[in-house]
Amino acid sequence: MPRQDWPKGQARQACCLLLATLALPAGAAAQTLTMGVGSPVSSLDPHYHQLRSNSEVSQMLFDTLIVSDAQARMRPGLAESWKPLGSDGWEFKLRPGVKFHNGAPFTADDVAFTLERIPQISGPGASFNTHVRPVRGVEVVDEHTIRLRTSGPNPLLPIYFSQVMMLSRQVHANAATADFNNGKLAIGTGPFRLVSYTPGDRIVVARNGNYWGEASHWAQVNYRFITNSGARMAALMAGDVDFIDQIPTGDMERIRKDERFRVAETTSLRSMYITLDATRAGKVPLLTDNAGAPMERNPLADPRVRRALSLAIDRPTLVGRVMQDMAVPTGQFMPPGSYSYIPDLPVPAPEPEAAKRLLAEAGYPQGFQITLAGSNDRYMNDARVVQAVGQMWTRIGVRTTVEAQPYATFIGRATRREMPAALLSWGNSTGEVSVLLSSVFSTVDAARGRGAANRIQYSNPAMDRTLEEAEVELDDAKREALLQEASRIVIKDGAVVPLYIQKALWAMRAGLTYEARVDERNDPNGVRPARP
Repeated sequence: MPRQDWPKGQARQACCLLLATLALPAGAAAQTLTMGVGSPVSSLDPHYHQLRSNSEVSQMLFDTLIVSDAQARMRPGLAESWKPLGSDGWEFKLRPGVKFHNGAPFTADDVAFTLERIPQISGPGASFNTHVRPVRGVEVVDEHTIRLRTSGPNPLLPIYFSQVMMLSRQVHANAATADFNNGKLAIGTGPFRLVSYTPGDRIVVARNGNYWGEASHWAQVNYRFITNSGARMAALMAGDVDFIDQIPTGDMERIRKDERFRVAETTSLRSMYITLDATRAGKVPLLTDNAGAPMERNPLADPRVRRALSLAIDRPTLVGRVMQDMAVPTGQFMPPGSYSYIPDLPVPAPEPEAAKRLLAEAGYPQGFQITLAGSNDRYMNDARVVQAVGQMWTRIGVRTTVEAQPYATFIGRATRREMPAALLSWGNSTGEVSVLLSSVFSTVDAARGRGAANRIQYSNPAMDRTLEEAEVELDDAKREALLQEASRIVIKDGAVVPLYIQKALWAMRAGLTYEARVDERNDPNGVRPARP
């Protein structure tokens, strides 16, 4: 970020932070953490794009009312407590004495402002409007008490608010996304202050000495974007970084045996799946007959074809050979043991001969040609996964061309529906499946914040009704049953093909430790010196 673009006050602040770091005694180098991460951010605006990499950087600079711990359990954040108001709202008691980086106090009016701002911000993907749409009214009771009214019971609202970063009306009233990216208004209440941001390269933050919570062990964090897995691993081995995420699966055995390093891992809440553009009635881009001519009828609109494509995939082999067991094969969206997981829904067994019969029944005995697209720099082995699935589809007669591109290019094309099949993902960071169903599979309704990431225009009124019923059900057991039923409806329709639940993997030098997080978040405060 060019320093000449900063306001004088903030430029002086950044300069002082850098000078202070340089002036530290030699032992203070131990207070600098350098992280190498695989996923860059699309913006420092915390409301621009509901993306895991964006959110983890946002949580360095900003705070949420409620925080999610390493196991996705809710803990007090900027709100010390919260309680339901009968059946139509929630009251939050805010933590007193919290200040933004520039000294402005955090109050209930800032919560109200944040709720006003989010619907006005439009990014390239899923919107945070999904999280705030249940709020129908806001009552600022006093500086540290706010009441959020809903049109009926909404037991999930506190969970949603664990994802919503709070801004200041005083600081951010007219803030544009560019004002965050150039550093001018990247001002929050979080544990770190922004020092510099070089898009595509790194973010440097410094400890916020006035943070309301536990002070970070690290005086400075260098957060480097290293999207190439091999380069990221090499940086760790060479000592250029202290900590990396998304360990290349082929390196897991080697690094586990190397005493210079330590590994942290857990089964994450990230579901990997393939979407099929089943809603177009006519011609679909990059889907042709075997002669290469566009097809007048969309074969993906036939449930038998979609079922055939799912049966062609050998999920255990995909996980074992491509992911090298760093994932869990699945036929649904949540990992075993989590809330809203469906215990009696087994992993689909591969049945290539049955898949061929279904294609013939649907009128495609010789198959057709299709393009399967995905990223090549976002998720573990993403390019290898689309290649493997493409080979499995080709074996049943659906000749598959694979396109693996940088995520920034791929996700724009997927949003514009430029490919018939795409490897996509959702991290269920709230610990249950409701936000995935609402954002990815609800019938698109921008006014209600539904279907914000529904890239295939999927729509099933039965799923919509079931999900909406779940969202207002106060009984946990009944709500879980409704969420399971809504998931079953989507899976049965077959417009999405679940593949596996990704594991979250980190490696670090042996002198450090990290509590593995199911939400995959890279949290510098969670990186600590290992006890002797």
